[in-house]
Amino acid sequence: MAGWLWLRCLFGPSLHRIHRPPQQPRPEGRAGRRGWDYLPRSLERHTDNILGWASALWSLSYYSSPLILCYLYRKGYICSSKLVPVSQYVGTVLVCLLGVACLRGWGRWRNPEYLQFISILEETRRNHTPSNKKKLASYDFDFSHWPADFSWKEVSNPKFSKGGVSLLKPEPKHRGATDSLLSSVRTLPCHIISYLVAHSFGRRMLYPGSVGLLQKAMRPMLQQGQARLIEEYDGQRNKLISCDGNEIDTMFVDRRGERGPNSKTLVICCEGNAGFYEVGCMNTPLDGGYSVLGWNHPGFAGSTGVPFPQNEANAMDVVIQFAVHKLGFQLNDIVVYAWSIGGFTASWAVMSYPEIRALVLDASFDDLLPLALKVMPESWRPLVTHTVRQYMNLNNAEQLCRYQGPVLLIRRTKDEIITTTGPEDIMSNRGNDLLLRLLQHRYPKVMTEDSLRAVRQWLAAGVAGGGRVCVRWV
Repeated sequence: MAGWLWLRCLFGPSLHRIHRPPQQPRPEGRAGRRGWDYLPRSLERHTDNILGWASALWSLSYYSSPLILCYLYRKGYICSSKLVPVSQYVGTVLVCLLGVACLRGWGRWRNPEYLQFISILEETRRNHTPSNKKKLASYDFDFSHWPADFSWKEVSNPKFSKGGVSLLKPEPKHRGATDSLLSSVRTLPCHIISYLVAHSFGRRMLYPGSVGLLQKAMRPMLQQGQARLIEEYDGQRNKLISCDGNEIDTMFVDRRGERGPNSKTLVICCEGNAGFYEVGCMNTPLDGGYSVLGWNHPGFAGSTGVPFPQNEANAMDVVIQFAVHKLGFQLNDIVVYAWSIGGFTASWAVMSYPEIRALVLDASFDDLLPLALKVMPESWRPLVTHTVRQYMNLNNAEQLCRYQGPVLLIRRTKDEIITTTGPEDIMSNRGNDLLLRLLQHRYPKVMTEDSLRAVRQWLAAGVAGGGRVCVRWV
């Protein structure tokens, strides 16, 4: 029994914090708010630091591997006579790290707090009841070990969801059979390069929050933000399984037990490209008294996968299904609130679920392509265009035009990210184009050339001169 428990400690998750339930008294000597950081003993602390540094070095080596391999090749180290000693050194290091991991397991086994946690975790895995889930929710640990709380299979037919939810695709160019074959052969190198760009640095440039090193640097801040949501707002953390198998990390704050005017309205928050629900835009609707559901992009913090458009839409779909079928909200009681690149999943949500009450887009844009062309050399234009349209087609305006409900657009006048020239040129803000596309689609007979000119002048005038423009055109 003791040996089995030690194995569970050896392969168990890292424990970060213990959240005290409201009815439980604070242990003697513990100060602060409703919870405390887990304090490992000396052996566990030192071995955990060693393994943490090893993980950081591995991540650094992974991201710099192309440069390292080029250097080793030029120095002549990539040959059998050189690789054999290197492999022996690597094997020795791995054996030492395995010994360090065993010592960490021993240190955990000697800690009563960790033993209590691992026992609750094992019991919850065997019997995932609400009472066991409530006990497990008192601990903050590696989310990969968290049992699943909701799966898309519970409400969807697997036969119809293997390829993921539907997305709007760019219209194909019509060619003859011969021209199509010749064009495919001629553009094959471009297709290969586009795939490599999108799946290497392209995706990481678009979603820097998915980079492991950045997440390691932000980990203390994320843990502090999560503790605040759980201990001050009684937040409930849940793991959702999307149709592509990704695990989505979510946080739900329920205000329906309060008497506020907004408590029965659920706000689903969609974060930016380096945003996490722990420190993101959840605070705004929380301050307004709303019930709030936040989630992390695939590959961000506790969520698995990579944040390509299909995976993003799949994640958003399971979040909405969870809100409706598990939390008990109606679609007309849901408002979607998005920041920046989160506008893609938000606009997909209201396009796919038009019964949603309203949409709020803060600092969002109409299309990714103009912003991608801004940061890439002009000579790369064909490659960038093909890569974006094929792998990263964030067509927010096209999706938004398929929603007929209320929309609030918030434009930042000093935005440096979604402007194509600079923050000082307010007319280069792609939020303007998003508004114009929406107005032209909803009011085609009203948005004549004169009307478009009037709207552009109003947008260019900013906050100070907008009133004078309205008076001139009324």
